Amino acid sequence: MCGKYSDMISLSPPRYDGCEPMSLHDRAAQFSPFAALVGYDDAVEETARYTDKKRELTEDEAETLNARLAELGDRLSEQPEIRVSFFTGDPRKQGGCYTVRSGRVRIIDWYEGALVFTDGARIGLSELEWLEFTENGSEELGAVR
Repeated sequence: MCGKYSDMISLSPPRYDGCEPMSLHDRAAQFSPFAALVGYDDAVEETARYTDKKRELTEDEAETLNARLAELGDRLSEQPEIRVSFFTGDPRKQGGCYTVRSGRVRIIDWYEGALVFTDGARIGLSELEWLEFTENGSEELGAVR
C-alpha cells in the first residue's frame, strides 16, 4: 500500500492500563442519531391525527331535531331512553369527532343549552346531530338523520 496514511493503517489501536476496549456496539452508538428537537415526533404524530369537521344541519334536519326535543320535553316525567349523536370538539386541535350515546334524560337545561342524563352526563344542544327514542311507543319516529 502506498499513500499518505499507509504507515498507520496497519497499527493496532492504543491500549491503556485499566481500560477495556470499547465494544463495536458501544462505539457505533456514539454516532447514532439523537432527538435534537424534543417533542418533534409527537408534534408530527398529532398533526397527522385525523379529526372531523362539525357539519351544519340542513333546515329539515334542524326542524326534525327541534320537534324531537319538544317531544322529549313533554315526556321528561317518564325519563325516556334516547340515543343521540353529538359532536365533541378535540381539545388539542381544530375539529373533533361524532359520538353516539344512549341513556335516560333527566332534564333539558334550556338556560345552559344542554341535555342532562340521569347519570349526570351533559350534552350541549348545539352539538346534537340527531336524536331518537329507543323505548317502545315512539319507535315510529325513528332517528333524525
